[in-house]
Amino acid sequence: MTVDEPRPVRPGEELDLAKLTAYLETELGIPGAVTVEQFPGGHSNLTYLVHHGDREYVLRRPPFGSKVRSAHDMGREVAVLSKLAPVYERAPRVIAYEGSGEILGAPFYLMERRRGVILRKDLPVELAGDPPRIRRVCEVLIDALVDLHAVDYTAAGLGDFGKPAGYIDRQVTGWTERYAGSQTDDIPAITEVAAWLATHKPAEGAPSLIHNDFKFDNVIFDPSLEKITGVLDWEMTTIGDPLMDLGTSLSYWAQASDPPAYHQLPFGPTARPGMMTREEVARRYLERSGRATSEIVFYYAFGLLKTAVIAQQIYYRYAKGLTTDPRFAAIVIAVRLLAEQARTAIDRNAI
Repeated sequence: MTVDEPRPVRPGEELDLAKLTAYLETELGIPGAVTVEQFPGGHSNLTYLVHHGDREYVLRRPPFGSKVRSAHDMGREVAVLSKLAPVYERAPRVIAYEGSGEILGAPFYLMERRRGVILRKDLPVELAGDPPRIRRVCEVLIDALVDLHAVDYTAAGLGDFGKPAGYIDRQVTGWTERYAGSQTDDIPAITEVAAWLATHKPAEGAPSLIHNDFKFDNVIFDPSLEKITGVLDWEMTTIGDPLMDLGTSLSYWAQASDPPAYHQLPFGPTARPGMMTREEVARRYLERSGRATSEIVFYYAFGLLKTAVIAQQIYYRYAKGLTTDPRFAAIVIAVRLLAEQARTAIDRNAI
């Protein structure tokens, strides 16, 4: 368990405090000294805690050196949060948006800070040996995803936020192409899984607003662990088949029966005793959402492929010298493990 606390800014990822201070005074009309800390989690967009006088804001900006603009579109995050916050209480409220990049060298936005608990690798001590409470934590997470998929996105003003028709086909094709564009190593399992997905695409279900990165360390729990008070990282949100969103969430869900090497990946506490299995997660989601599918392996394998490609894109930045973050040096191992996990699921026809 991790209380959502920031740390000193990582070297090379500092913000220009003078320019940020001037921007805040002009944009918000409130004077005050500005200091900045950084939230340590995440491998994509950078997240900072800005202290402005007696106020606090969370600032989001793209990573330094990234050339994948579509994956770091601050404007998309602002658009979805601005319209979603009034109808989905777990979405933080946007306070300001600077889209030109003139202030900090890249677009950024400020949003309210949601305090609480983020579950990472370990479970809280008070949950140890309490299977009913551990299961309840899983249910709260899954139900928050179901609630998001139930949002009337048209009524919220997000009807033109994505192109749901052909979504599955575009996703399979798009992520396969992204891998080709960032490939550094020969990983046959990636090619095999991508080929299988291309020939086993299911019919599309009714579209919904989907998060595309819904997992334990992207949600903030109330200290009681009985409810989720905030959902974070909306950078990949769009309109599409919600079962594709479920597949992505399942791709982060390691369980005790997975190979030992797979547990090296930085997943949340999903493999801890008492946690639901992937089958149980899928069953809970389908029961609560009223959806049905006999092709859950496709969605899971797709989620694993997508997660592998995201890891590959991060590793590509490191391999090309676009970032020197030491966390990324061995991330190609994750690409291999995720690809093998997908191939195994396909071979066994089980998640």
